[in-house]
Amino acid sequence: QVQLVESGGGLVQAGGSLRLSCAASGRTFSTNVMGWFRQAPGKEREFVAAVSWSGGSTDYGDSVKGRFTISRDNAKNTVYLQMNSLKPDDTAVYYCAARRSAYGSTSRVPANYDYWGQGTQVTVSS
Repeated sequence: QVQLVESGGGLVQAGGSLRLSCAASGRTFSTNVMGWFRQAPGKEREFVAAVSWSGGSTDYGDSVKGRFTISRDNAKNTVYLQMNSLKPDDTAVYYCAARRSAYGSTSRVPANYDYWGQGTQVTVSS
């Protein structure tokens, strides 16, 4: 079992920056691929970013590419999402997710992830 807890959400001005953290506990060796998704009211859950175990492979959703950076520190069992140049459209609940398969790759599909955090609210004011 893996537990994921997001933190770092809050209110930020448009154009500002925010860094989210996702702390993993339990069977942390099962967090081979980590991803971030977000969901705004009335909208589908949207892929944001994903990173492989080594950090050597990353993927980003089109709407955040060039502005957000995903990284991980396996010694701390923590994944980060650095968000820069924030826009009001970035307002959403952000979820951390883990894919446990050692043979899995970064994925944009929520169903490919096995564990999910409770989410953290990010609000960008205009």
